Parts: sequence; structure tokens; C-alpha cells
Amino acid sequence: MSPEHVIAEFRELYGTEPEGVWAAPGRVNLIGEYTDFNDGFVMPLALPHTAQAAVARRTDGVLRLHSGDSEEGVTEIHVDDLKPPSCDGSWWTYLAGVVWALCEAGHEEAAGGADVHLRSTVPTGAGLSSSAALEVSLGLALTELHQLPLSRPELALICQRAENAFVGVPCGIMDQTASACCEAGHALHLDTRDLTRRQVPFDLAAQGLALVVVDTRVKHALGDGAYAERRAGCEEGARLLGVTHLRDVPYGQLDAKLAELDDERVRRYVRHVLTDNHRVEQVIAHLDAGDTRAIGPVLTEGHTSLRDDLRISCPELDLAVEAANAAGAYGARMTGGGFGGSAIVLVEESAVADLTRAVEAAFEAAGHRSPRVFPVTPAAGARRLS
Repeated sequence: MSPEHVIAEFRELYGTEPEGVWAAPGRVNLIGEYTDFNDGFVMPLALPHTAQAAVARRTDGVLRLHSGDSEEGVTEIHVDDLKPPSCDGSWWTYLAGVVWALCEAGHEEAAGGADVHLRSTVPTGAGLSSSAALEVSLGLALTELHQLPLSRPELALICQRAENAFVGVPCGIMDQTASACCEAGHALHLDTRDLTRRQVPFDLAAQGLALVVVDTRVKHALGDGAYAERRAGCEEGARLLGVTHLRDVPYGQLDAKLAELDDERVRRYVRHVLTDNHRVEQVIAHLDAGDTRAIGPVLTEGHTSLRDDLRISCPELDLAVEAANAAGAYGARMTGGGFGGSAIVLVEESAVADLTRAVEAAFEAAGHRSPRVFPVTPAAGARRLS
């Protein structure tokens, strides 16, 4: 959808002109899952799919929020009435949370309120960070409109605070940083401990490759407690091993450290985090060496760990990975929070159509809902459109 269309909808909705339109993308995570809240490594890339926010400032403290993708009308609330946690789960809480988090951080300019109209092409519930796209689109709009002294990483932290404290989802920093900081044609190597970033060239087309997303259409909800349970289990593992975060456990000590853990569930979680941090390093080494195809088996190993150790996969995700690899993919894995959502597949560009047919046929044979299969290229992070 064009920004001009979003502007026209804003004008019809509120009877005034927006001050601009800002866009922020969803993301796929190439490798490094459930590692961000363990101070570990992740490697996301931004999607071409974005949330667009048309925004105008107010001075009366009223926040009016509307999504053209929802059947709900305008949600109106006074900024002074924003109280965490919302525990509502509605789309608008992610936006209200950003305003609350800005005010909490001392940026009182945001307390004046705003009129906001949204449109998003990021699939919801697909593990592609649709919520981070909402947060960052409004966060960047208010940052620029109020000329707030926030860098992109600082903006990401504000948006994470909104999701953690206001919405009540204990996510790490990856999604918001990817949406705010990714660059076109690159994957983002992020150290979540100190937020140092490296843009890693990831030009698949130049090598005749494609990255394909398989949206299983199985909806997941990270606020249902399963994500929080695994985070708590990781934190328990760190405590038992005498470290602040699992990042502090060297990969070379994996077997010895696992032997110290009696709780089988915690042991599985710790094994996943340590091995997935190592997989990020492997992927970086392959990409730096110019051998992109070699990352395929690493992706599949990551899925096995997510399925067996973290246990956040589902039959549809497992089938997507199995069918893709059987059809000749270099590798595949689920991406995102799990319990549904999407898988990513590395495949020859010339084989995308055949792979799509193979995955769709496998889903039909299993009696699953037809998946949505589409290639993606690394896109730009949040920016002003109009």
C-alpha cells in the first residue's frame, strides 16, 4: 500500500492531514533463536513487508489509534491513563506502550498525544515480528516529530520496554533492533549484550540463491506463557551454572556444564542456547568466506535444536522443514518465537517454484491448511516515507 493511500485514509478518518508517514519492517531471523535475552548473538534481516504509520501530533494528551487492517474503530485513550501492564493483547496496546515508554524515559513531549492511522503488510502471528514493526513505526515517527535525541538502538530499547512492561511480553531486543537498524542487502549480526552491530552482506541473488519464507498460517501468541517459561528456564540454568547470562558459558565447556544440571528441562534449554550462539558464529564464518550455501546445514541443525531441546516447533513447521529439504533445499528452520509461525528455506533461485509446489503438496497430503510461501530479500529498516 502506498503512503499516499495511507494519508488519504488518515484524512478521511480524522478530518485533518498527517504530518508524515513512517514505515518499519518485520523481520526473519536467519539464525540465533531465544539467544537475545541470554545476552547472546542473533542475525536477523528486515523484510520488505512493513507497518506504515500516518501520524499527527496533538497537544491535549489524547491518543487516538486506528488500524485499517482491523475491524475495530478508533481507540481513544488519554496518555495519563496509560497504565502497565495492559494484558489486553490488542494491536493498539503495542502503540500505546510506545507512548508510555517514551514518557517513562523522560521524553515528555510524547505526553501531548497523537492521531495515528496504521496499515501493515507484515503477516500477524507468523513469527515475523509484526508487533515490533508497529512499535518502531510509531516510535520513529514520534522521535522525528518531537526531535527526540534517540539513536536507532535507543529507539529499539524504548520499543522493547513497551512490549515487555506495557504489553507484558518478555521479548528480547532482537526484533525491535532489526526493525530499526537493518540495512537493505544485509543481515544484521547483533551482539545483544552491548548492542554492537555489524551489517553482513547477504546478496543472495548475486549467487543464484533465494531465501523463502513458509508461513504455516498456524497462529502463535507469545503472551500465552510458553515463551516466558522458557526464558525463566534459561535464567534458572544461568543461576545454577553461576553466571549472569548463558552467554558467559563457553561453547567449549558445553558437555561439562550440561553435566552439572540435574533438571532435564533446564539442561535442554541451556544446550539450545549455547549451540545456537555457536551456530551464529558458524554462519558468520561461512558468509565471510563467501560460501553462503554452507549455511544451509547449520539452519537445519538449528531447527532440530528448536524442535528437540527448546520444544517450540509444531507439526506444520517440522513438515515445512522436512519437505523443503527433501525437495533439494540447502537447509531450513523455523524462525521466530515458535508454536506456529514461519520457517525459512535456503534454496537455489531457479528451484523456488518446484520447492513451493513440493511444500504445498506435503501440506495438502497431511491435511494441513495451505501455507503461504514467498521469497524475501533483505530490506531496509525503519524510515520516513512521506
